[in-house]
Amino acid sequence: MKQILTTLATTWILACSLPAFALEITYFYDGDTVKINDHGKEYKLRLTDIDAPERNQAYGLKSRRALMQFCKNASVQVELSGVDKYHRNLGKLQCNNQDASFYMLENGYAWFYHQYSSDSALELAEMEARDNKRGLWKAKQQTPPWVWRKNHPH
Repeated sequence: MKQILTTLATTWILACSLPAFALEITYFYDGDTVKINDHGKEYKLRLTDIDAPERNQAYGLKSRRALMQFCKNASVQVELSGVDKYHRNLGKLQCNNQDASFYMLENGYAWFYHQYSSDSALELAEMEARDNKRGLWKAKQQTPPWVWRKNHPH
């Protein structure tokens, strides 16, 4: 009986020490879209509030790599807020308890998406990145992704 109780207690302690949310990013499409594995169910997540360069666009691969580095080996949390016209889940992504959209903006890897967001802290993060010529703001000219997509339909 003592051995059974010890085994049950050990199992309980191990179960309680597992992370509450076992979310994992399994693929990075670009700097604002990832694939999430949520306990065996996979879905695309489009980060809200930002628009990152497309992979084939100038600075697109750097933007993707920045998000990959930011979320590498991180504990991941997602707060879903809807679905877009392409059937992607929309939401906030946190890596190690830090907002990925804010990181991408403050380091110049994405645009603040005025059309779909009114978050003044995120807008300010982009303005500071522009003023300090971080990331894509180092270039003399930048083409916003929504303009680039319009000129490069697939």
